[in-house]
Amino acid sequence: MPTQLEKALAFRALHQRPGAFVIPNPWDAGSALLLSTLGFEALATTSAGFAFSLGRRDSEGGVSRAEMLANARAIVEATDLPVSADLENGFGRDPEDCAEAIRAAAAAGLAGGSIEDASGDVYDFTLAVERVAAAAEAARALPVPFVLTARAENFQYERPDLDDTIRRLQAFEQAGAEVLYAPGLTSLDQIRTVCASVSRPVNVVMGLAGGTFSVQELADAGVKRISLGSSLARAALGELMRAAREIRENGTFSFASKALPFGEVWHQMRPKTA
Repeated sequence: MPTQLEKALAFRALHQRPGAFVIPNPWDAGSALLLSTLGFEALATTSAGFAFSLGRRDSEGGVSRAEMLANARAIVEATDLPVSADLENGFGRDPEDCAEAIRAAAAAGLAGGSIEDASGDVYDFTLAVERVAAAAEAARALPVPFVLTARAENFQYERPDLDDTIRRLQAFEQAGAEVLYAPGLTSLDQIRTVCASVSRPVNVVMGLAGGTFSVQELADAGVKRISLGSSLARAALGELMRAAREIRENGTFSFASKALPFGEVWHQMRPKTA
């Protein structure tokens, strides 16, 4: 098993090499184990996917920081890959909340994490920058590297203001964020403009409603990292609902022919340790 330092260095190196890489989002240890067998080089948690697995809503305080970190630690311990965490808004409004979230994430073995600039609504510009600065300072003080991602949430909150989004990302870069992220961009032109406006690596999420672009298209636009948010969790839930509806409405079980064989899943799962 690689050490936390080795994972952190490997994660940072992914952002420094040419081209783009995909960082899929498992929602628990089992899904992380399965994804780690497919050649991906890093994983990221999903707050929504985890919340759904608990039968709760996302982004309404439905999952506590302690619960999220326990889930993240289970994912970290399930795989040799570096893991970055969705730290939502840092689990608090104040800059010190963001700093503490970074310290707690590192203590859980994570190689990186993202901080949003919104909760219920987008934060005031000055506060948003202060929050990223506090998170960056906390990351720099850690004994191991920690890749901080700063998110500008305008497009997620029905505020499609590209100029303000870029202004925020540029300020987050100056405040010390290593990766920049504006979820909800809808066109390659928008993505290309964002990437050209900053010097740090840019993360783009695929799997949301709207434009769907290939890895190569995104790389050509300047994207470095491609995450999937809750889309894999929702895909799994979609298959569950389709199977259940077939049983309930048709009284048939043809869904089982497409299910992952029990033996294949069993083989990938790790035995319980003492």
